[in-house]
This record gives sequence, C-alpha cells and structure tokens, in this order.
Amino acid sequence: MGGGRGSRLFPLTKERCKPAVPLAGKYRLVDIPISNCINAGYNRIFVLTQFLTASLHRHIQKSYHFDAFSGGFVDILSAEQTEKSSAWYEGTADAVRRNMVHFNSHGHEYVVILSGDQLYRMHVDKVVEQHIATKADVTIAAVAMPLSKVEGLGLMRVSDDLTIKEFVEKPKDPAIIEGLAISETLEARLEKSCAEKRCLASMGIYVFSRKVLADALNNTMKDFGKEVIPSLLGKAKLASYIFEGYWEDIGTVRAFFDANLALAQPLPPFDFFDRSAPIYTHARYLPASKINRCEIDHVVIGDGCIVTNSTLKHCVIGIRSVLGENCSLEDVVMMGADYYESEAERVALRATGTPPLGLGRNCRIKGAIIDKSARIGDNVTLVVDGKADGDYAHDIIVRDGVLCVCKGAVIPSGFTL
Repeated sequence: MGGGRGSRLFPLTKERCKPAVPLAGKYRLVDIPISNCINAGYNRIFVLTQFLTASLHRHIQKSYHFDAFSGGFVDILSAEQTEKSSAWYEGTADAVRRNMVHFNSHGHEYVVILSGDQLYRMHVDKVVEQHIATKADVTIAAVAMPLSKVEGLGLMRVSDDLTIKEFVEKPKDPAIIEGLAISETLEARLEKSCAEKRCLASMGIYVFSRKVLADALNNTMKDFGKEVIPSLLGKAKLASYIFEGYWEDIGTVRAFFDANLALAQPLPPFDFFDRSAPIYTHARYLPASKINRCEIDHVVIGDGCIVTNSTLKHCVIGIRSVLGENCSLEDVVMMGADYYESEAERVALRATGTPPLGLGRNCRIKGAIIDKSARIGDNVTLVVDGKADGDYAHDIIVRDGVLCVCKGAVIPSGFTL
C-alpha cells in the first residue's frame, strides 16, 4: 500500500509520496516492504499508488527486475478511472477492492497486505505459516506496545491462543485502552519484558485467505482498520501474529529524523548489514565516496559523496552529496542529489550568485534534514535550537522540532537561521 498523502511527513512529501522518501543514505522507504517480500520468497508484488507517484514509479522500475523464468514481478497499480468508478482510492480497503481484478488473474490462496512506509525486517513467510497452521481467515501482525505509547494505533484484545476478540481503531479513552491490555499468560510468552502493561497494536500488515478477502470487500467499506476488520469480528476467525523485532512507523518528521540518525549508532536497532535478509534498492553504479581530511564520528555515508576538510558528527549523508571545505554538521540527515554538476557548471553557477548542488564552504548545520538537490551557499548557519515550528525564508520549514531544507531549495551565501 503506497498511496497515502503522508501529510504528517510534510515537507518531505511536498514533491513525492511517502514510500518514495529517501532513507539511510541510499534507499527509499518502499525498499523495506519489497525486500521483506523477496526475502520471504514472495515475488509477485503489487504496489498500489496514488499521490505524487513519479519518483516512486521511477525508483521501482529501475530497481526491481526478475528473470523471465521466475514468474516474478513488482507491478505498479495506480488509481485509475474505470466504468465502475472515476474517483481516487478512498482508503486501504477501497484500493485493494478496485484492484482485485488484477490479483485474481494470478493463481493464489493467500494475499499479504503490507504498508509501504514502515521500517522493519520481518519474515513474512512466518506470518503466512502461522495463518495456515491456525486455520485463520485473517491474520494481523501486531507489536506489543506500552499503554502510554499506543496513541494513534489500532489496538486489539486477544485470547491466549492469539484469537482476536476485539479490535478498536485509534482509541483515546484510557479506560478502553486499559481493557485491551494483554493477559499475564500472554505477557509471559513474550521474549522482551516490560514494566508497564502492554497491548497489541496493529502494524497494518494483514494475511487474508483468498475467499475471505473477496467476501470482506463485497461492500462499500473504505478502510481495513476502521471498517473491514471490525466487521469481521464474530463472522470470521481473526488471529494475531506477534512481531517482536524492531518496527518504526515513520509517520512524522521527528520519527523519520530519529530513525535515520539511529542508523549511525555502532549497533543500530535496524541492521542494514544483515546478509541473511538484505535490503534491495536501485543499483546506481556510483563511485566510492571521497572523504578528505575530515573528522567523522558516528556517520553513515552513501555512495558517490565528496566531503572535504569537514567535521561530521551523528549524521546520515546521502548519495552524491558534496560538502565544501570547513563545514560542521551535527545531527543532520542530508539526502544528497539526483545528479552531479561538472566543475565548469559549478563555476558558472557561482558567477551568477547561485550556489552549486550541496553545501558550500564554512557551513554550520545542526538538527536538520537537507532534502535532495538543495543548494546551500558559503558561510550558511542553520541551527534548529529553540526554533518554533513554522515556515521560514528560502524554503526552510521547521516541523516537529526538526529544521527541514526543502527539496531543491536555494539558500544564499551568508544566510543564518
């Protein structure tokens, strides 16, 4: 599912949909669920898209190719006008319903529905195996969350055999949340203990048996969490699969910022170095990065970067990033650029007063996200400390306490914020 607006992630979604947002220096968010499927041995993958899809489509088309003998594909299904409907997708269930004709042209018994914008590594085949073993009609992947941290999530009450007895989408009443807490018996089975009571929060990952999905969507319901799942209670066998690995719903600018910077830790909570379950992405054939006379502390650096005589602390530097001399970056996620400029182009741009791609000389930046293909001149200072959320000059926006330089922004030399 890759069709949402991602409004809470604005301005990173100003010119792209949420699954297309760059991640970890060289990936896109959509690479995570697609890689989870491929690592599970599932290679018939549909990506349902709707808003600002151009960069997402381009990335998928360049990244995922299967040989002619495997029968595998990653197929993009955008919202389209038909004889039955001329509207956009009106929710997750509506999106799946309107594409059933495409799914049904392939033989299958089960359908796995994944979110296109979460950071996690899951053996999706294990979820399907449990679904089959328990003879469930629907299996919902869930994480055990402390009651104090479940705001905005769909919660479920389950019996000790993992059968779902109640499902509430984003409850706010503390009494309702308290009543959904997992039993002591189930709590004891979990590998990780917690001092606080916990309940199971839906990850938005579902396994449906084929006929059950068709019957569940034979109506006008628009959303799985709000309508379809609650409507199946008491009519179908709903089970929960408890996932105990790292999972981050990157729904806000702050969550995205923190999740990226966490990757620079010596032992990050999400490990891109796990060779048993690699994360795939577009093969760009970029040169190795050049790091000249720099001080670097806990930094992830993507391919094809040029960093000269600078100090970087706790940063993620994306592909094709160019940093001029004597820059100081701390707690910065820099997404890089889509192309290189030649030295002649850079000289010509400086002559007109336009900064080249990347950072100029003597820049100081702290607590910021620099989106793709931004142009930042010499002697620029951008520090988030104490800045209120809002719009600032030169396409700079502070959101969730994070300073964001928008995609393609041009910040003149000498600017200070």
